[in-house]
Amino acid sequence: MPTRRLLLTLLAVAASSACTTLPAHAVGNLVDLQVVDRSRGDVLSTWRHRATSWVAGRPGDRYALRLSNRTGGRVLVVLSVDGVNVVSGETASTGQTGYVLGPWASAEITGWRKSYSEAAAFYFTALPDSYAARTDRPDHVGVIGAAIFRERVVVPAPRPIEPQPPVASGRLDGPRAEPERRAQGAGASADASSERAATAPVSPPAMRDRESLAKAEKLGTGHGEREYSPTTQTTFERAGSQPNEIVQVRYDSYANLVAAGVIGRPQPPAAPQPFPGFAPDPR
Repeated sequence: MPTRRLLLTLLAVAASSACTTLPAHAVGNLVDLQVVDRSRGDVLSTWRHRATSWVAGRPGDRYALRLSNRTGGRVLVVLSVDGVNVVSGETASTGQTGYVLGPWASAEITGWRKSYSEAAAFYFTALPDSYAARTDRPDHVGVIGAAIFRERVVVPAPRPIEPQPPVASGRLDGPRAEPERRAQGAGASADASSERAATAPVSPPAMRDRESLAKAEKLGTGHGEREYSPTTQTTFERAGSQPNEIVQVRYDSYANLVAAGVIGRPQPPAAPQPFPGFAPDPR
């Protein structure tokens, strides 16, 4: 039986209504994974090429990873960027810690987890400036991955039927009904749904020459400024040792994706012809 692990969960995971997604950009069946441009709030367009999903980033732009649980149960998402676990900073493995999403809930992961209250912002940058390269792990730069686990649910054994006491003579009342109890914990974390990470501008070295970086370097993800990003702890027992789903999105600059054939080159406008055909009627 899988061991019970202590994991992180965002306080704002109940804010599913604030993270409405478009199917055209969604990746994944159990959990949708989207890349969001934080400066504009737009979901980056996704291209499919050789059974892989791609997005185009711009050097210096901060981004977030939007996770949307499409199931009616809790799920654990072990999340990696450039082959590095975004919570622990370890070289990524599916058996590590991650984020827990409630049923139908969404959350935005804005950076590398530094503490229970802070994260270092994700931003696109040249490969040598990426967090993975600066920690001597450049081999898997350019890929975002999510390993999704369902939760092990223990079905309680049915309670035995207890014999009812005999009805007193002359009385027809049955046992008194127990007052109805309402669950109070379902929305306990909803008040944190409006808490968003601070959006102070980041000035990494990569922003000084955005266009040359886009053409000369493969993109990676940098370790930006620390931001307020509250989390709390919860327990989660995986239904199995292997992920129920693995989702990945690869990324690079627009110019590099065009050069690699991931994005089709725009067709030039038709050139004027000296002899296009017969004379049409005037309008």
